Amino acid sequence: MSDTPFGFGLPPEEPEDGDEGKKKDPAGGGQGSGGPANPFGFGPGAGGDNPFAAMFGTMNPNDLGAAFQQLGQMLSYEGGPVNWDMAKQIARQTVSQGTPDGTKDASVGPSERAAVDEALRLADLWLDGVTSLPSGSVSTVAWSRAEWVEASLPAWQKLVDPVAERVGLAMGDVLPEEMKAMAGPLIGMMRSMGGAMFGQQIGQAVGVLAGEVVGSTDIGLPLGPAGKAALLPLNVERFGKDLSVPQDEVRLYLALREAAHQRLFAHVPWLRSHLFGAVEGYARGIKVDTSKLEDVVGQFDPSQPEQLQDALQQGMFQPEDTPEQKVALARLETALALVEGWVDAVVHEAAKARLTSADALRETMRRRRASGGPAEQTFATLIGLQLRPRRLRDASRLWASLTDARGLDGRDALWAHPDMLPTAGDLDDPDGFVHHEHADFSELDKMLGDAAKGTRTPADDEGDAGDRGDADGKSGSEGKDDTDQ
Repeated sequence: MSDTPFGFGLPPEEPEDGDEGKKKDPAGGGQGSGGPANPFGFGPGAGGDNPFAAMFGTMNPNDLGAAFQQLGQMLSYEGGPVNWDMAKQIARQTVSQGTPDGTKDASVGPSERAAVDEALRLADLWLDGVTSLPSGSVSTVAWSRAEWVEASLPAWQKLVDPVAERVGLAMGDVLPEEMKAMAGPLIGMMRSMGGAMFGQQIGQAVGVLAGEVVGSTDIGLPLGPAGKAALLPLNVERFGKDLSVPQDEVRLYLALREAAHQRLFAHVPWLRSHLFGAVEGYARGIKVDTSKLEDVVGQFDPSQPEQLQDALQQGMFQPEDTPEQKVALARLETALALVEGWVDAVVHEAAKARLTSADALRETMRRRRASGGPAEQTFATLIGLQLRPRRLRDASRLWASLTDARGLDGRDALWAHPDMLPTAGDLDDPDGFVHHEHADFSELDKMLGDAAKGTRTPADDEGDAGDRGDADGKSGSEGKDDTDQ
């Protein structure tokens, strides 16, 4: 994460063919001249008798115009809790700056697209023998980092908006009632600033994450369009750079993981909404540290918006220590672990006899998922949640044991209904779960579906016919008795 408040700074230089004036201007205060990196001049050395110099420092007219434009975007925003247009802009800027190792984003060439397509199709063939779930990939795609940003932002919106909404409401709630009427314009400005701050932070985190992910399902949630299996060739190459593993094997292993995720999300229709609902349920239980927010609001200076930025970076969100919140957190962590554990188990089964480096790649991925990266840590600060499965190994062992005990069909049948899945307690006692008989919910689901649609089944018709026969027989008997009497 950048140390520059709100991510404000000069727009990143274009690659080598960018504006030479920005690189060589000896007195304009651009990045290449050693001038201030913050166009708003916040921080030491920005003072002086000139109020404009105090606020904006020394910068050339182009930089000053960019600063005013960005400030205008912040104050004029009137949308939802997060300024997603700004988030996209910042994410794209972050991507264009490259990763810390100096790797720059690049368009995907025809040969890379062909290699990704071949790997994903071969991965689907290998998975056919290790899972009863059919292919979930309607199409394959090779993304650049910038294309991943564009494709994943709608999913991030679902994840972040619930928490950001709570912050926006809290900004108004911290003021006394008698002050709210008079402070209306200030509250509106603060909410606009809040939306912009979240946009800046989320955009920067998404941009950093774009330099780490290798596909559309790296964090266990479906971040891309349904049915579109994706790999990022540049990041795939970076992933295997120091592993001493042939690049083709790295690509195939990661393609197996992507294709396995796609099967799960395509053929378990309730899973996508279950995961996002678990995140939203957890977010509903998060409270804002109003004492910290009150301190920030009480000392708020519109010329120093980095105060609110610092509060976000330090974390204003605390999970409620209530039974409901603990259940929501356990539900989410268990769901993520079960998804990742199933993928880990089936991918290893498909790869172990075909890829000589399957074990090494598996361990590398497990450690990567367990530790998380800087972008995941940023999201943990912003929404109070770490999107990684803490019990991946336990879940993987449980799914493998289920395969041995019940076969592929018996194992995968557990995805038919959320109530059939293992719980957090089952991860503690996998043998007890594996050898325990579970109810079959398929008939119940069918009955409920028929009832909801208002349809009739043959059994219904037979039952009604029998009821009519009973009724007719009873009526006839009663009539006969009446006649005899």
